[in-house]
Amino acid sequence: MEGLKKRVADLFPQMVEWRRDFHQHPELSFQEQQTQRKLIDFMESCGLEVKTGWGGYGVTGLLRGAAPGPTIALRADMDALPIQDEKTVSYRSQVTGVMHACGHDGHMTMLMGAARLLTEMRDRLAGNVLFLFQHAEELLPGGSRQMIEAGVLEGVDAIFGIHLWTPHPVGTISLCSGELMAAADSFEVEIIGKGGHGGLPHEATDAVVIAAHVITHLQTIISRQVDPLDSGVISVGAIEGGNAFNVIAERCRMKGTVRSFNKGVREALAKRVEEVVRHTCHMFGADYRFQYGWGYPPLINHEKETQQLIEVARQVGTVQEMKPIMGGEDFAYYLEQIPGAFCFVGAGNPDKGITAPHHHPRFDIDEEALKVGTELFVRLIAERLGR
Repeated sequence: MEGLKKRVADLFPQMVEWRRDFHQHPELSFQEQQTQRKLIDFMESCGLEVKTGWGGYGVTGLLRGAAPGPTIALRADMDALPIQDEKTVSYRSQVTGVMHACGHDGHMTMLMGAARLLTEMRDRLAGNVLFLFQHAEELLPGGSRQMIEAGVLEGVDAIFGIHLWTPHPVGTISLCSGELMAAADSFEVEIIGKGGHGGLPHEATDAVVIAAHVITHLQTIISRQVDPLDSGVISVGAIEGGNAFNVIAERCRMKGTVRSFNKGVREALAKRVEEVVRHTCHMFGADYRFQYGWGYPPLINHEKETQQLIEVARQVGTVQEMKPIMGGEDFAYYLEQIPGAFCFVGAGNPDKGITAPHHHPRFDIDEEALKVGTELFVRLIAERLGR
């Protein structure tokens, strides 16, 4: 371990090449065929036992240590987003309307770096490492769920994951025990009124006006119907109704998300959102269609594994306790099955102009963060399996 930082630094130029190649050639959820091929070739070159057929384009590589022991999984996600890359950099996405806008290219790179270094340490490991490259984190039902159903966690004793995070500066590692990320559910509503002339509103049932009332009433669920000591979010992210300035819209559609941590709050919010839509529509004499989608569960870190990750992280960078956030992550499904922990590695750098938030057309990472994540993975395995 004494020479690990130098070994990571020596590998860093190659890691930058890997990351930029992924960034230039992104693939959407459930379409990661070429990405999978690259990962297979890489893991085979490392001498890992490669396996596919995990319900999608996910792929795993197993490193067997020199002595028996537990099996620890390290996970990275693979998919990109349907966003046009607006950066002016040499490694800008070459696929129109698709880009790695959440750091998954970096996640794969850090895990590849860890695989390369840990393979060199095989003789010093008592146990196995499963390098788990997961497809479709960004789109329901989530690649982790499919991989679990296909048996990817069989024989695995613990799992760890890293998310690059531009709101935090390079060199920081942030996490907490217990609740870290929220359940991420969704809903779709179609309000069905009666169209009419814009100058004769009394002869119509205005779906747009009704939608405005629905949105306002939805906000009072959180502010007035949820215990202030609990957490919840309801956001309407899309609304579409009407197509002319002088025509009252007959229909209006909206889509939104619901975030929570507590199971009881989550179930209550789902029920209450539908009730608000129903009663508001009926109050105005309109009909509606409603669909609720149960998304990823809350991500809850296990205490023992979190503390171990914190101890290792102190050898790598600056550790800070992180407050839970309302973002969602399908890594949560793994933690429902086996012990593990998830953390955020800072990847922002205002001095380099790297400040765009995740899922933004100009999203980028400070590639120095790749060193931090790779070293963290390697030190964690050395701590768990070293002999």
